[in-house]
Amino acid sequence: QVQLVESGGGLVQAGESLRLSCVASTSGHTFNNYAVAWFRQAPGKEREFVATISRSGVSAYHADSVKGRFTISRDNARNTVYLQMNSLKREDTAAYYCAATRVTSESPVLMGRLEYDYWGQGTQVTVSS
Repeated sequence: QVQLVESGGGLVQAGESLRLSCVASTSGHTFNNYAVAWFRQAPGKEREFVATISRSGVSAYHADSVKGRFTISRDNARNTVYLQMNSLKREDTAAYYCAATRVTSESPVLMGRLEYDYWGQGTQVTVSS
């Protein structure tokens, strides 16, 4: 069982930055057996993929809408995944969710919601103009 807790959300102005954190409790399993992703969901919209990172952190993939502005990273010694968000826009306003799934290799790029077994409760990001 994996528990995920997000933090770092808040209210910022357009152009500013935030860093989200996702801390995992893995009940004895090593965190580097899990691929981790960030998704977001704005009011009235579907939950959408933002970024994912491989179990070792060597590989990362970002959605086109955030590429060049957001960066996903992880610190396996701290069981933590980060999402650095720069140059925030109003359209980035959403609840941001961390998700994890156990993997057996480095390579998969997992962008679908159904590919993740564990989810956090979310942290709200609001960007004002």
